[in-house]
Amino acid sequence: MNERDILRVAVRAADEKKAENIVALNMKGISLVADYFMICHGNSEKQVQAIAREIKEKAEEQQIPVKRLEGFDEAKWVLVDLGDVVVHVFHKDDRAYYNLERLWGDAPVEDVASDFVQ
Repeated sequence: MNERDILRVAVRAADEKKAENIVALNMKGISLVADYFMICHGNSEKQVQAIAREIKEKAEEQQIPVKRLEGFDEAKWVLVDLGDVVVHVFHKDDRAYYNLERLWGDAPVEDVASDFVQ
């Protein structure tokens, strides 16, 4: 499974839990951490946890190793490390505060609309 396939699994899992404003940044040549950053948010702590849990479970079902899961209990900014794809699940207010899209503004936005659950 390549990094684009891993991204697709994460996008679909987030979409299934009604994550909002799902954005994927192509970090190739920009960051040594991962090839893609996926960023999304939920409107409550419970939704943030549900999104992160779904991403973790769907990744494990596809034998994608979950290297780290951080921030789950606080549910303000949950990081799900899938190796070549790092997922950032924010609470709505915290997403606006940290504004990763602006921080990594030189990263091209990947079109993931076709990956949403139909």
